[in-house]
Amino acid sequence: MTDPKTTPGVLDTLEILMDEAWRAPETENRDGWMLRSAGSVTQRANSVWPASSPAKIDLALRDAVQWYSSRRQPVIFQLTHRPENAALEALLDQHRYSRQSETVIMTAPAGAPALANTPAPAGRDTGVKIVLADTPSEQWLDLWWRVDGRGGAAERHIARSILLGTPSVYATAVDGSGAAIGTGRITLVETLGGAGLGGDKWGGVYGMAVHPEFRRRGVATAVLWALLDAGRADGAANFWLMVTAANTGAQGLYGHAGFVEAGRYHYRQAPLHRAPSAC
Repeated sequence: MTDPKTTPGVLDTLEILMDEAWRAPETENRDGWMLRSAGSVTQRANSVWPASSPAKIDLALRDAVQWYSSRRQPVIFQLTHRPENAALEALLDQHRYSRQSETVIMTAPAGAPALANTPAPAGRDTGVKIVLADTPSEQWLDLWWRVDGRGGAAERHIARSILLGTPSVYATAVDGSGAAIGTGRITLVETLGGAGLGGDKWGGVYGMAVHPEFRRRGVATAVLWALLDAGRADGAANFWLMVTAANTGAQGLYGHAGFVEAGRYHYRQAPLHRAPSAC
């Protein structure tokens, strides 16, 4: 069993996994940078992932600006905290790119004690029923979009296409009347070797959302354990998830489940240029 916290090069694998699990409808490799676009629906699907260093970083930035400008989108970079990104960070500082959305990447091996030795955590006995499916139901989409969505029907449609871009299992927590009160998604991705991880299967937890009126009642815990159970049943050796650095409550939930911090990333966005005033 590999330990994703201590395996050398784990960030390389995690970056690949995160890209696979949340595929942008439009992706183009430009000299080692993956340019991704999804109609501005979610930062991840509309950002540059610098998978490798280009020959000339300044020219690569100019190319990225033109690529996103042709799509009428701002240039956004998703940058993992690692020495390889130092030169790019410095260049973006020069161009006054903002820094936002600090995010913690957490991982756990499927055999972690907290996962293996806690068969019935708080939340499974609260009357919450978990329904699993291979596609997101309308109830699942409605609740998740209400909690985390940005935009209207057109953006929701794009978000659904992103979700369906990678085979996943969707968990819906329903109350006694059958109404959705919580959501979650786990995506299973095979690694292709490298980073000392062989060909392990990883499970990525996404789409965690709880109806505002049902928070702090064990709903998120019940959804999380159902997803992890589904992942292990499908052969997952390790799990990963992302949570904003400001969301200490969720970090506590995941830490109780055995997840530990394995890295961080943030976004850098180009400054907005306003058109000159007409007066």
